[in-house]
Amino acid sequence: MGPATATVSVTATATSGLGLWQLGIEAQSLTAQIAALAEQLEAEDPALAQTALGELESVLLQEEGNKQKLSDKADATCWVIDHLRAQANYRAAQAKRLADIAKADNTRADALETSLLYVLTRLQPEAKRFSFPNHEITSRKSTVVEIIDVDKITAEWLQVKTITTPDKNAIKDAIKKGVKVEGAAVINRTNWKIN
Repeated sequence: MGPATATVSVTATATSGLGLWQLGIEAQSLTAQIAALAEQLEAEDPALAQTALGELESVLLQEEGNKQKLSDKADATCWVIDHLRAQANYRAAQAKRLADIAKADNTRADALETSLLYVLTRLQPEAKRFSFPNHEITSRKSTVVEIIDVDKITAEWLQVKTITTPDKNAIKDAIKKGVKVEGAAVINRTNWKIN
């Protein structure tokens, strides 16, 4: 069985039972219940405090189970993320390898074409087309300008291209110093890494 089968089984494991969001919501709810019951432990009525203690033990056991489920679900999700990133890296490497092979194939094809045309045009210098049983080579005229030495081209024959982009470093420094820069803001982000 290949990688696709492994992905399906892992994804099924990661999504079985309660979802990650549901477990997180349940954890928040249990934390709120624990806080409310902890306040009731300080009640002046001993019966109310005793009832709160019994409920608190039950909720704490639920919370422990929820924490374990949440931890397992988060760990399985991290595994799926790692697997997908590894698969993406593998495919990117394969794409690069195939692109390199394609480039080499094109280089060989170009060399063969140059060699073939050299031979054919030497044998028939006036020919405009060559016909073979399965292929035909045709020619067309085109006119191009070849730049022999760009440094010798005068300014009147040069195109000037200007690219304007915001200077993010200068903008960040200015905003940090209290300068208001219209159309820009400094945003603090938290970056996470799965190890």
